[in-house]
Amino acid sequence: MSDLLSTDPELNRMPSEQDLARLQFTTLLYYLHCTNPDNGLVRDKTQADAPTSIAAIGMALATIPVLVERGIVIRKFAAKIARRRLQFLLECPQGPEPDASGYKGFFYHFLDIETGRRTWECELSTIDSAFLFAGALTVATYFDAGTDEEADIRRLANALYERADWNWARDHGLTLTHGWRPENGFIPYRWRGYDEGLLLYILGLGSPTYPLPSESYAAYTESYEWRNLYGRELLYSGPLFTHQLSHMWIDFRGITDAFMREHNSDYFQNSRHATFVQQQYAIHNPQNFVGYGEHCWGFTACDGPGWDSRTIGGLERHFFDYSARGAPFGPDDGTVSPWAVVASLPFAPEIVIPTIWNFARMDLGMTRLYGFRPSFNQTYVVEGNDTGWWVSPYHFGIDQGPVVLMIENYRTGLLWNIMRRCPPLVTGLRKAGFTGGWL
Repeated sequence: MSDLLSTDPELNRMPSEQDLARLQFTTLLYYLHCTNPDNGLVRDKTQADAPTSIAAIGMALATIPVLVERGIVIRKFAAKIARRRLQFLLECPQGPEPDASGYKGFFYHFLDIETGRRTWECELSTIDSAFLFAGALTVATYFDAGTDEEADIRRLANALYERADWNWARDHGLTLTHGWRPENGFIPYRWRGYDEGLLLYILGLGSPTYPLPSESYAAYTESYEWRNLYGRELLYSGPLFTHQLSHMWIDFRGITDAFMREHNSDYFQNSRHATFVQQQYAIHNPQNFVGYGEHCWGFTACDGPGWDSRTIGGLERHFFDYSARGAPFGPDDGTVSPWAVVASLPFAPEIVIPTIWNFARMDLGMTRLYGFRPSFNQTYVVEGNDTGWWVSPYHFGIDQGPVVLMIENYRTGLLWNIMRRCPPLVTGLRKAGFTGGWL
């Protein structure tokens, strides 16, 4: 790491509260710059003519309280942003037609950013819809004033969430399916075993209209894998984002379900262990990728150099496009994601903060528009660019939210405190068997 140290002492200090605030602010600008002002839909990524991503819209909604509390947008105008976005989504066509926006209350993964209708014959996505619902419930809980405008936000958000038919999405099983297509029906994959689906089940259990049975949560957890990795006992999932996304909304500190009570842990502590496992994997670097180490890690779902094979140093290396990378069992092609490190800030600040500053010294965009580039690969040499190796050319809407929200949860606990007051979330946690702590 010594070759990354600057002769400028300012660049060799650790990031301060002000640095984190600046990173949060510039990352947050994505949702202001990349939103269609006519309807509130948010671009999936900064590539020209990109469609909207329903998950990115949910994360944009969830960041609205940060906009207000950080003094970026006044509450009255932030409420208008939320209301316009929710109203458009609620009015989007729902039905079995292949060009609708959704079906049975759920939404397609990608929508046309002008019309709000399905694009690319993509799937109706239960998990991406869950991120949308979580964002809607965030603004419904936050905007609690008696004004007509804020009452309308609550009405629209609750209507959006409450029309989702969670039991239809089970397709006659206990677990939820990944989704559905009008051309050929339900996707054969189901949400089983630990991952970001934790949020999905809690929202489904908490529904006042089509609630999942408690048995669905038990079926989700029955294939959990408890492992010992680098001397740490934890519930295993490889990609780092799976240990983070549910935590953007839910404060899991001190609350436990049956599985975690049995293992004398909680999901927050588990994510802390998973963060250290990622660092340890980079330190061990079993595949000898360039750059990995104590302050260069972060393996998650992200953009990559592309499907390519190269012989490097006598070894044949295989590289991927957008893939869910993980540690310690892969897949791994040398690609690292700064945003995934930042999103672990509440869990393990003592290793996250030095890593953030190392990435800052690598000139990956920490202080520029939209913040850190989402991923880079030092093993994949690219002639003629600024770094000499591959860096993602785009920012993604689903990467920006975790940075903004988890910095805020680290600084103030804002999102966690809001969602403790959200009735469907509290109901869902209790139906899943969570007890203790703030519950």
